[in-house]
Amino acid sequence: MLWTIDTGSDEPLYAQLVAQTHLAVARGDLAPGDRLPAARELATSLELNVHTVLRAYQQLRDEGLVDLRRSRGAVITAAAARDLTAVEDALRAFVAAAREARLSPEATTTLLQEELKR
Repeated sequence: MLWTIDTGSDEPLYAQLVAQTHLAVARGDLAPGDRLPAARELATSLELNVHTVLRAYQQLRDEGLVDLRRSRGAVITAAAARDLTAVEDALRAFVAAAREARLSPEATTTLLQEELKR
């Protein structure tokens, strides 16, 4: 998986890592049992403070997406795939309804973003 960081974004750096991990699991790029890079390794490659990466990993752990173990590092959990399947199904239904209502992609995106803010 290729990690990228936008230092000009308003979104915190750790939150960008969390979002990219969620997206990678949803796309199937990361599967249950896959290991994330060591925090130091990822921090070095992205020129981040290691605490930024650790904060992202801790949030992913708190969300149940990864299991953190001393000897194994951060590993994608089996529960992560199950949880995302329901979200993917709901998104497909949402997109189908938006298409049926003849909403533009921009309007559909705006609706989703507004709902996420609630």
